[in-house]
Formats: sequence, C-alpha cells, structure tokens
Amino acid sequence: MKLQQAKRHQVKLRLGLNGPSGYGKTMSALLLAQGITNDWTKIALIDSENNSASLYAHLGEFNVLQLNEPYSPERYIEAIKTCEKASVEVIIIDSITHEWQGKGGCLQIHEQLGGRFQDWAPVSKRHQAFIDAILESKCHVITTVRSKIDYSLDTVANGKTRVVKHGTKEITREGFEYELTVNFELINDKHLAKASKDRTGLFMDKPEFIINKSTGKKLIEWCNSGLSIEQARKEINVCTSIDGLKHLYSKYEVLKKEIHPLIIKRKEEIDALNSHLIEENKIVEPKKFKNGNIDK
Repeated sequence: MKLQQAKRHQVKLRLGLNGPSGYGKTMSALLLAQGITNDWTKIALIDSENNSASLYAHLGEFNVLQLNEPYSPERYIEAIKTCEKASVEVIIIDSITHEWQGKGGCLQIHEQLGGRFQDWAPVSKRHQAFIDAILESKCHVITTVRSKIDYSLDTVANGKTRVVKHGTKEITREGFEYELTVNFELINDKHLAKASKDRTGLFMDKPEFIINKSTGKKLIEWCNSGLSIEQARKEINVCTSIDGLKHLYSKYEVLKKEIHPLIIKRKEEIDALNSHLIEENKIVEPKKFKNGNIDK
C-alpha cells in the first residue's frame, strides 16, 4: 500500500448525449466523433434507430453497423466487439435506449422471467456486462440515449395534488451518467446542449452551445494531455544512462507495471554498450542495478 500524488493518464473518452427525438443526438455524436479523430473512416456507428445514420451519409465516409431486434445486451456487446476488430477509433452507439427498453431488451427480459424482484439479478448481470463492454473498450465511445419529460404528482399545502415537471429523464437504467467522462443534454430542437456531468471541466456551468467538430477537438486535447505510455516508451528508447532510466521510472511511476519491462530491456542495452566501451578503455564501468531491479 503506497500513497502517491494523483496524476491523470491518457484515457479513452466515454461520452453521453441525451435528448428527445428530433433534438440532434445523431448529428451531434457524428460531429463529436469527427472532431476527435479528424478521419471519418475511423468512426463506426452502431445504429438501432431504424437506419437513421443514412440521413447523415453526406457528412463523410463513416462506417455503420445496423443493429435490429432483439436488442439484448449480448447483441450490443457483439456489435461493440465487431467495431473494435475493425480498428476504428470512435464507436457511436445510437442509441443505448433499446438495450434497456426495446424488444428483447432488459425490461422485456425481466418480464419474460416473471417480472418478480428476484428476477432482476440475472438481468442486472447481463446489463452490467454491456456497461463493462463500453467502459473497457479500447476505443473512444459515444452513446446516445432517448429522454422523456419527467413528471410527478405532488401534494401541496392545502392537501390537493398537482402535476410537477422535473425536466427530462434518460430512458436507460438509472446511474449510467455517472460512468461517463462527459454527458451532454440536448435541451431543444435547435440542437442547443449543456453539460449535466463533466469530469473535464471544459463545459460545466457554461452557457448552452451547439455541439460541433471543435467540441470533439477540445475533448481529445484534454484526453491526450495526461501521462502517455507511448510518450514514456519514446523517452525510454532514447535514454542513454542508468540515472536517466531511474528518473523516467520515477516520472512514470503510475505506469510502472507497463514500463518496467521496457526499462529493464533498455537497461540491458545500456549495460551491453557500456561493457563494450569498457573493453576499449573509453569509460569506467557504471553503477549497476541491484538484483536486476531499479535501485531508486
């Protein structure tokens, strides 16, 4: 157990877009993805919205995977894996609502099992596998979610009841928003959006705006500003001293599991070079690592 300073790794984005039908979720998702990749061919859209992706074919040559019923968690997982195997950079799931409420989705599965409280256990396990497939994907993932106006029947002071509007509610299992890097809520049919959840700090408490390519660019710049295994690899490969390797091991300590074999390999290369130079009497023997490990 060790206490260490918090550092942010480079991460894969998990973005959400929610809003009623006609508010621009699909268009916004595509523009976000294009800003992230700057390459339409590196985008794959999983379409469960009755071929709605075809309406935006003029934007660019993105890939489409048509997903029809039954909308079981397993079929969504299969679609995600298919996109990953195609080596795309961004996966858009448009929408995840069908996995929860569509034909063959979780609510229907629960009903078919009997609709009892105890029947939620196997359904929840299958739904969580779907969420895990999103969170563990090697790609950036953008999800769209249908939403509806949420009302409640409240009792007022005189004992009468009245209908109270509480805004919109996402049509998926409650709590999904907490898994996301950023969640955008589309608030009207003019495609205006606001952030309801934002770990980046780029959009929270800011005025409503229209999502476009630059939104995706801001997100990928934030994403790439953390510690990178690729950057660590480059620095290790050009390092020429044992002290330099020790410094890099300390610098990238939060990545030590990934970089340890790279450090050891480069250490062996430096030792071999130094041994050769020692034989030629050009330098003195450098300090060795202890037991093949890094002596910090």
